[in-house]
Order: sequence, then C-alpha cells, then structure tokens
Amino acid sequence: MNRKVLLSFLYVYALIFSVLKTIRFPNDWSEAHWLLDYRSGFIKRGLAGEIFGFFFEKNELNILIVSALILVLLYISVLIIPIKQIFKEQISIYKVLFYLIFFLSQYIVFSAHVIGYLDHVVFLLAMLIIYLIKRKNILFSSIVLSAAILIHEISFFLILPASFFTLIITEILNDRFSFGNIFSPVILKKLFQFFTLPFVVMLSVLLYQEVNGENYYSLILHDLKHYTFINKNAAESVATAYSESFRYYLSNEGRYFFKRIFFSKCTVLFGIPLLFLLLMTYKEFKNLNLSLFILFVVVSLFPLLLHAIAWDTIRIWSFPFMTLFLAFWVVSSHYKTENYSWKLSVFEIILFMVSIMLVALVPNNLFNGEAERFSLWIRLIWLIPVILGLYFLKKAPTRID
Repeated sequence: MNRKVLLSFLYVYALIFSVLKTIRFPNDWSEAHWLLDYRSGFIKRGLAGEIFGFFFEKNELNILIVSALILVLLYISVLIIPIKQIFKEQISIYKVLFYLIFFLSQYIVFSAHVIGYLDHVVFLLAMLIIYLIKRKNILFSSIVLSAAILIHEISFFLILPASFFTLIITEILNDRFSFGNIFSPVILKKLFQFFTLPFVVMLSVLLYQEVNGENYYSLILHDLKHYTFINKNAAESVATAYSESFRYYLSNEGRYFFKRIFFSKCTVLFGIPLLFLLLMTYKEFKNLNLSLFILFVVVSLFPLLLHAIAWDTIRIWSFPFMTLFLAFWVVSSHYKTENYSWKLSVFEIILFMVSIMLVALVPNNLFNGEAERFSLWIRLIWLIPVILGLYFLKKAPTRID
C-alpha cells in the first residue's frame, strides 16, 4: 500500500511542479474567446461564449473563475486515470515512466500558461467522448463531438482521431485487427453513426467561414471594444482569427509545415520525450498487434497536422502529449501488460534521462514575452523527490500490488 501511495504522490508532485512553472491569469486573447457568442450571427467558436453568457455575467472575474475551474477539472481528470490504475492493477516500470514524463511534459507546463484557452474544454470533452464510446453510447458521443467542434474547430484534430481509435479498439479484438477490418460492414456502420453529424458540422463551419467569415471582422472588433479589459491589439488579433478563412491560413502557414515538424527546435525538445512515450507504450503492450500500434502512433501524432494552418508551433507540439495520453488510456482499458519487470535497458535509461531533462529542466518559450519560473538549480532540487521515489520503487519488490 505504501508503494501505491508513493507513486500517486509522485504523479501529483510532478503535475504541481509543471503547473507552478507557468501558471498565470488568463490573458486578453483567452478572455476574448469567452466574450464572443452568436448575438451578431453565427461565428466559429461562438458556442462557448454563448453558454458562458447564459449562466454568468461576462466580466473578468467570472472568466477567471470558470477558466480556473476548467483547468483544475482537467488536471483532476488526467490524475484520476493513472491513480485508479495503481490501486486496481499491477503496474510496470513502463507505465510509471510514461505517466511521470507526461505529468512533467510541455503539455502540462503549457496548459497552465494558456489558462482560459478553449483547448482545455476540448480535451475535457475528448475524455467524455472516449468514456461514452467505451460504453457503446455512440449517438450521445457524436453529439458531444459536434458541440466540441462548435466550441473550437481544433476539435477535429484533437478529438476525432482519438475517438476513431477508441471506436476501433472497442469493436475489433487485438488479434483480429487489420486495416482491412476497418472496412467491414459492422465497423463502417459504427463509424457512419458516429462521424456523420460531426463531419456535417465541421463542413458547415468551414463553408460558412469561407463565404461569410470576413464580414464579421468589424462586428467582432466592435463587440470586444465594449470590454475595457481587452486591449486593442488582442481584440484585433482575435477578430482576425475569427474572420479569416481556413484557405487563408493554409496558404500562409502551409509553406512552413515540414520545417516546423522536422527542422524546428521543438523537433528535439518535444520529439525526444514523445519518442520515449511511444517506446514505453510499445514495451508496456508488446502483445499489441503491430498494425494497431501503428494506428496508435498515427492517432497520437495527428495534431501535428495543425502546423499547416497555425503559427503557434510550441502550443501545437504540446498537443501530442495529451493525445498520446488519451490513446494510452484507451489501450490500457482493454489490454494489460504481460511484463512486470522493473529492469530497463541501457538505451531506455539514457532516453529516459534525456527526456526528463528536456521536459523538466529546459525552459520553453512562452506567449506575451513571459518566461518560466525557477532557475536550473531550483528545477534540479524539484526533481530530487522524483528520482528518489523512482529509486525506492526500483529497490522494492518487482510489482506494485
């Protein structure tokens, strides 16, 4: 029991360390998203502001409270999953290191920095959708995904792949999985039932944005100017983001796609920890069908396609940590590890050490010219309990049970 409590503590401790690096109040950009709704007509991302305005007065304090509650709920949700596993099943070193790197990852660090962003709502809805699909509630999960797209069209890249993976792994047994089986009548019927409404909603948003998006720039700017706590530059930036067409973003950002994925600083800083998480997944579920593991990798890295239409490279690189976490949760729900050894190869130890240094010690570039808290020495001190905890677990019996 003490070992289970220690491991739970390590997860919570790692998350707190990551959050304290960058936590702040919502910035003007995130606040503006909660202020916009359908009062002047349909706009993309308007549903969140519409719901918010129905329940609360639109002011800075209420935005802060709602943003903080959403972020706390997200953190509690991602903690519950691994902690429940600790107390329900035997845990391997691969799963322990997977979750530790995740809680130290740039996603957790950046999520605290972008408090108030609609990304957090999207990922909370993603977890709800996965939960519903696992319980065969296809219709309601489809409705929730459609609503998520109306909250932020980024849901197409963050939720849809994980939903597809959950549906496939729920319907097809591991030893029978092949890419050909996806096109069986039974699976196609399930996919049609789930994806029809979200695809119609997404297509409608795309077409509406192409035709009418630019007409809303002045209206959005006019609405935001009524709120004195939103500065002019942020208001203009948000108005542009809401009114420019997807074609515009693709033509302007698409040229940098391969550079951002293969030749950017983030390719190393984020890519190596992501590679380590994929390796831990492979070692944890060595009995997983190779085709299914390939699908797992594709689904996890799918958000990187956002580099073709968006400029915020660091934020986009952080998303695969969360989609990887979601896919790992899905696989863990259906398949158990057959290897409870706590021995790592030299390569795995080296890759872990490099990964933990990149996620915990190397500061990230933040928005608004801000910098992460804590000097290198303070970060090293923060890591001491993590290393000591792992050492104790390694010296303990080979299974946490």
